[in-house]
Amino acid sequence: MSLSGAKLPKQGIVDPDATPRPVFVLSDRHERVQVPWHSHRRSQLIHVSAGALTVMTRRARFVIPPQRAVWIEPGVEHRIASQAPFWLTTCYVEPGLVDVPDMVQAVAVDRLTDELLIAASSFGGDYPENGREARLVAVLLDRMPRLKPMDIYLPEPGDARLRRIADRLIAAPDCNATLAALSADAALTERTAARLFVKETGLTFGRWRQHLKLQAALEHLSAGASVTEAAFAVGYSDVSSFIAAFKQLFGKTPSQILSG
Repeated sequence: MSLSGAKLPKQGIVDPDATPRPVFVLSDRHERVQVPWHSHRRSQLIHVSAGALTVMTRRARFVIPPQRAVWIEPGVEHRIASQAPFWLTTCYVEPGLVDVPDMVQAVAVDRLTDELLIAASSFGGDYPENGREARLVAVLLDRMPRLKPMDIYLPEPGDARLRRIADRLIAAPDCNATLAALSADAALTERTAARLFVKETGLTFGRWRQHLKLQAALEHLSAGASVTEAAFAVGYSDVSSFIAAFKQLFGKTPSQILSG
């Protein structure tokens, strides 16, 4: 979907947690955004059709490329940010209506589900209970548990010493300092830091840093950087290695992401 195309219809200002119907979908193009910490009573599927969006919870960070989404369970605090235009579709679902994991999870959105979401975004929050709108929403709900989970999140360590390391790398994803050097600055031994990273995030330090670099690269790409510029900006010296790692994580090459 091109960001230069016509906008989808906008709904009026409503409380997405309190619409008469149990499923409510919004879809529109947005410019740069910074939405502070908040939560919803309903489950929320945050889907990006074009551009990229950063979604943060208290324990994980997601950078969502096109045709990917994040399930946010009810009551989970989160914030969103983007430094470039993006097309966002958000589906709010009454708790218990869809059989999905009780966790925040990234998923791949297939073409059919994408089209169903776009169609449902024109219904508003008070569509007829027994009309074609309700039937389409029923099909949409049936599709949701089938969305393929994607391992594209970055877990946030809880240990304060690891947070010092993580915050340093998040602020400078091009940093290629060794774990030994980073650990010393955080008053840790390299061995302890390596063990704690696996315990706290489920990832080795090397894998965690790679995920961080690739998320940051996706943000650069969505803001207009070339593949080479994005690779160098996050500390890769070999573009081919960057492309291979990017495709392994996101399922598409950087060029495919850029083309939507």
